[in-house]
Amino acid sequence: MAKREHSAYCSVLRDLNIDVIELPSDELSPECPFVNDLAVVTNGTAFICKPASRQRLKEVELIRKTIEREIGIRIEEVEDPTATIEGGDVLFTGDEFFVGISPRTNEAGARALARVFPEFPTIPIKVMCKEPMKSVISMAGPGIICVSNSKEAQLMKREIEREATRQYQTVTVHDDRAANCLYANKTLIHRSEFPQSKLEFVRKIDFPRIELPLTHLSPVNVGLTSLSIMIEKPKCF
Repeated sequence: MAKREHSAYCSVLRDLNIDVIELPSDELSPECPFVNDLAVVTNGTAFICKPASRQRLKEVELIRKTIEREIGIRIEEVEDPTATIEGGDVLFTGDEFFVGISPRTNEAGARALARVFPEFPTIPIKVMCKEPMKSVISMAGPGIICVSNSKEAQLMKREIEREATRQYQTVTVHDDRAANCLYANKTLIHRSEFPQSKLEFVRKIDFPRIELPLTHLSPVNVGLTSLSIMIEKPKCF
């Protein structure tokens, strides 16, 4: 059933006219569905992340080679040997980066990201929950942040509001897992299993929405952003 949910996820992206490159699964790498942890891509540059777990080095190398072969954009690496950073702790709003400081991502990792993308402010935010930052705070659209109503998520939201260089709208949902949504090609993709949270999306979102279940992927803390790395096509395409 988890494979069926993943297939439905890929089908939705294709229906939105997104070219999907599927990577082979690896039974020896239990975290392999979390591809979003492995790279941050914007402005024609792929920043290859450095997960805290060395067991994920094989996954990192696969992502690096795939981006080199299939996309052909500039690749940057983490140079500081003390740095760790995972994409699940990196929230890009289109104007700035918020980097969650956690057991997975440290201050040196945030500085490494800032070095690669000097055109965007990079703001460290202390992660108050056990999960990656984007598990409870994600982008629901241009200038729209979706956040769980949990105490920890609300504390992080207030820190973001204090430190941000601009103002954001917020959609507050009742379920942590519903707070991880994906905005792609002018469409919001959100979880279908949480009726109270769905009502908030109906009230606050005035552009197309697609609901997707992740019931069978949820036990391994997979969210909608976890399953993909969104890459804008170079203008020459």
